[in-house]
Amino acid sequence: MLYYLFSYLDQHFNFPGAGVFQYISFRAAMAIITSLIISLLFGKRLINVLVKKQVGESIRDLGLEGQIEKQGTPTMGGLIIIGAVLIPTLLFVKLDNIYVLLLIFTTVWLGGIGLLDDYIKVFRKDKKGLAGRFKLLAQIILGLVVGSVMYFNESIVIREKISVETAIAQGVNLGDAKANFELDAVKSTKTSIPFVKNNEFDYSILISWMGKDYANLAYLIFIPIVIMIIMAVSNGANLTDGMDGLATGTSAIIGATLAILTWVSGNIVFANYLNIMYIPNLGELTIYISAFVGACIGFLWYNSYPAQVFMGDTGSLTIGGIIAVIAIIIRKELLIPILCGIFVVENLSVVLQVSYFKYTKRRFGIGKRIFKMSPLHHHFQVLGYSEPKIVQRFFIVGIMLAVFTIVTLKLR
Repeated sequence: MLYYLFSYLDQHFNFPGAGVFQYISFRAAMAIITSLIISLLFGKRLINVLVKKQVGESIRDLGLEGQIEKQGTPTMGGLIIIGAVLIPTLLFVKLDNIYVLLLIFTTVWLGGIGLLDDYIKVFRKDKKGLAGRFKLLAQIILGLVVGSVMYFNESIVIREKISVETAIAQGVNLGDAKANFELDAVKSTKTSIPFVKNNEFDYSILISWMGKDYANLAYLIFIPIVIMIIMAVSNGANLTDGMDGLATGTSAIIGATLAILTWVSGNIVFANYLNIMYIPNLGELTIYISAFVGACIGFLWYNSYPAQVFMGDTGSLTIGGIIAVIAIIIRKELLIPILCGIFVVENLSVVLQVSYFKYTKRRFGIGKRIFKMSPLHHHFQVLGYSEPKIVQRFFIVGIMLAVFTIVTLKLR
């Protein structure tokens, strides 16, 4: 909204300083500052309301140190993150951008589902919350929406490099510096694949066996892949939210990395230099991501050990979905196993633990476990590591993974 206001003032009244709102870098900086302020100010007020309403977390007794102290800590704190993301976004972005609209929908949709889950847990006194099948259904619906819009919306394109012969035929001046990256806008199901020199992979190839018109049916493989990615990352973030500040800090690191990847992917000069896919109209997305990073850092003010508030499913489902959708939009979803390595390992630890227990019980009559406890962060807690030490070391690993993710842009 402020973008449109100051654009109007600049165009009609030549208002001093109003033109600065045309710069994405300025609006991104303002978004992160605003989200931090909202988190800090709104966060304290919300915590007081939650305490007054006795919206406390009911924690399952796992026999872990510190659990008794956490019992009754306010939950639904994800509302702080959602507010601190949406308000700066609405203030500073151009709302005609399809990518931003997709992320606003993601935030509201998964935030609503998570809020319903927390409401059932707290006010209905049902520790299981919203049935798992309904959560999965909500994630599938989100995947259908995101996948369909990405595939069918005409404004979502990538730009492919044209050959020298085509450039000459089109009259491109090859002496011009831009001639090396003159591009054609196309609809495509291509994505970026790490560690490969010509690092683009077209999902439609996976159904090439369907005949010569397989490219026209690419949505049959693209949309299911989008659904699986959203489900995996959203649930991974949900499982990671088991220690004070762990999911929040990890998400801030991931968000900052995605901001860098978005910036270079949406800038024709950097994209050409790094030889990566150039995607038009990504600039506004950096403003949303800046707000997201600011919201996570701001929430960490109250969520760091010992936590004054938990994000609950209101926050964890939302931040996971946001990260997944951003990665899909910028065609870097195949980097998720590296960038979101913490989420992936937490997910795998639960899957392996449950699968191995069932297998050994069926085979030997006694169920055995791979880890002391799952998700993985609880394994280290049972081994005797303090919660702050585990969280800090996970952060260090997350930073290492983030740096390595950025390095993959040139590591081929």
